Amino acid sequence: MQVSSSSFVCRMVIMLSLARGGMMDIMKNHQNNQTVVTEFILIGFSVLAKTRYCLFLLISAVYTATIVANVFIIVIVKAEKRLHKPMYFFIGCLSFLELWYPSVTVPRLIRALKTKKKSISFAGCMAQFYFHFSLGATEMLLLTVMAYDRYVAICNPLRYLLIMSPNICTVLIIGSWVCGFIAFIGPCFQLSILLFCESNRIDHYYCDFAPLIRLSCSDTTGAENVFFYATFFVTVGCFLLTIISYMCITRTIIKCPTASGRRKGFSTFASHLFVVILFYGTIIFMFIRPAKGNFLHLNKVVSVVPSIVTPLLNPIIYTLRNQEVKEAVITLGQRIMAGKSRKA
Repeated sequence: MQVSSSSFVCRMVIMLSLARGGMMDIMKNHQNNQTVVTEFILIGFSVLAKTRYCLFLLISAVYTATIVANVFIIVIVKAEKRLHKPMYFFIGCLSFLELWYPSVTVPRLIRALKTKKKSISFAGCMAQFYFHFSLGATEMLLLTVMAYDRYVAICNPLRYLLIMSPNICTVLIIGSWVCGFIAFIGPCFQLSILLFCESNRIDHYYCDFAPLIRLSCSDTTGAENVFFYATFFVTVGCFLLTIISYMCITRTIIKCPTASGRRKGFSTFASHLFVVILFYGTIIFMFIRPAKGNFLHLNKVVSVVPSIVTPLLNPIIYTLRNQEVKEAVITLGQRIMAGKSRKA
């Protein structure tokens, strides 16, 4: 009892010390005539006032097409038995992810372009930051899983269905989502405990890390370190595993004795490779640039690619470059037309 009582007292002392320190910070802020920020203003693309309406129409059209295209892919994969294979299962899961990833940032951007209402609450900003980066990390992990799937299919075709069993595919998908959302709990927590004073104008169309850090009036070292390690391990780890898979695939295809075999092998993963290059290329470009000065404006423009453009390109690339998907679309269309004629 004495040990537990003393430990309880120690904990209470620590909590009181922390509370006192927090109260001292608040008092200092009031003494310096500083106001603690409770909401942010997302400036976004408001600087382009003359083209605001055109941007509204363009982004609205792209976002609508993204939702329709990805829902279409999910329906096709679910409805057609010939697409009940591991590769198409992962494509369907990627389309499901692409429904949510742009939905975290794009609807608010569209609303801001239409109504000029650019404010977002502190809690809403933290939630947007967390879901945007968590879904981005999940997409990296899912692309890595898809690269591994292509590696098994090309380098070990006889055991493909055994290795990539339904249970294994489900575990890989669930693992991608769980790991993606766990990875950015720390950065989001560190960001949420920072103090933001005076300016609340974020030079971006969503709550990105670098613009938020610039607005903080407290020590940001811990938040920057945690965010760096999270993004570094997820991005570099997934990128290296993906590249290794494609190097093994390329080596296997080159060893193929016939030109037709090599051509068929390259066509099966060419679309995956294009998506990976587009997605990782823009992300690496944003992170190797300094998060200061005019580079923030450049990052704002470049971030449109993974947030808005890539979610639309994924279903188009997988549909146009895949013969099985084309045949499945035709079969489903014929089935629908036949059902309508029978009803008539």
